Amino acid sequence: MGGQSRHAALQRMAMTSSLQKPLEIRALAGARAFPPLILVMFHFSEGHGYRHFWPLDYLAARGYLWVEFFFCLSGFILTHVYGPRLGALWTGTGYRGFLKARLTRLYPLHLFMIAVVAAMILITRGFAAAGDYHSIFDLKYHQDVSLKGLLLSLAMMQGWGFMDRLTWNGVAWFVGVEWAMCLIFPLLLMLAKGGVARGFALIAAGLALLLTLDLLSPNGLDITYDFGLLRGLADFSVGVGMAVLYRAWKPRDTLPTFAHSLIQLAVAGALVYAIYNTGWTHTRRDIYTAVPMLALVLALAFDRGILADALKTRLPQRLGEWSYAIYIGQTFGLLIIRVFAQRLYPPDATPVLGTSFGALIWWLEPLCLVIFCTVWGAFLATYVEHPAARWLKRRLDPQRIPAAS
Repeated sequence: MGGQSRHAALQRMAMTSSLQKPLEIRALAGARAFPPLILVMFHFSEGHGYRHFWPLDYLAARGYLWVEFFFCLSGFILTHVYGPRLGALWTGTGYRGFLKARLTRLYPLHLFMIAVVAAMILITRGFAAAGDYHSIFDLKYHQDVSLKGLLLSLAMMQGWGFMDRLTWNGVAWFVGVEWAMCLIFPLLLMLAKGGVARGFALIAAGLALLLTLDLLSPNGLDITYDFGLLRGLADFSVGVGMAVLYRAWKPRDTLPTFAHSLIQLAVAGALVYAIYNTGWTHTRRDIYTAVPMLALVLALAFDRGILADALKTRLPQRLGEWSYAIYIGQTFGLLIIRVFAQRLYPPDATPVLGTSFGALIWWLEPLCLVIFCTVWGAFLATYVEHPAARWLKRRLDPQRIPAAS
């Protein structure tokens, strides 16, 4: 009898141990810091013109490709955290708990930004009606703000191919695709079961799909409302496969720190070379930039090396905490600039501080936008995203399966 009790206790201890949340990989947390700001510059430059300063323009022009990095990172982190819970995810309770945990992460800020866009629509149209001019939402080039787009956005399905343009908070197409990846995640995790060979197979399949999209798309990998699901699936699968390799290799990692540094510098060097030496963007050459971006996830995952150590410092870690809020909240800053340009800016030739307003605003505008989006993202993360997530966790009780970062 005592032996049976002891055996049952050991089983419970093993189960509890397997359900403990893996340690955070701080280098990957810091790696989320700067891509959202590059994406801010991309969206600004596409709407308001590039600055004719090639180091900045080439970096900004490839901003949309950092989405590949984030989808891959998401697949990696979810597999890293939930990999031991495959059996639980295939139960109704476990699957619902997982989805609730992901909703607490994605939905509050997504919903808040829909409300922000709705408020801007009402306010700008009210002023436009009073002043007898057109609101920015009624000009020729603007995001869709239809009822269909609103309903799809509320359901996080706006990036599933049901729209012919970006809608409401346009950048949130990413959230819709991320949610779709969460819905099918247990299936991908099951496909990953089987060791290193499965990891390589998933990486190969993801890269093959990404390359196919790149070759068939007229805009390279700038795919959002149309084939965003396939784009996300390709990158996410690569991340899942990399997590499988990481799980197998990490316990046997005997490489010295300088070797990890060399690997990270080689991947970063390949990325910089691709950004500045493969021509302009939105072409089939996008794949040359996307591949080292994806490889960066695995290169940093071991949390050692010169780049990993740099990303574990205070500034990247704090920006990494705000990264989702910076990304999803940037639309507010971009819309404010459109309102200012329409109604408040003086003529470009107006003298200001010894130069013209047009020359001054040419550099001041993007600089102020990046600062604003950082501060706005910090506010959203501190006072909306994190408090709302804590409140939802208490309300939904996601079966004690922790939400991944």
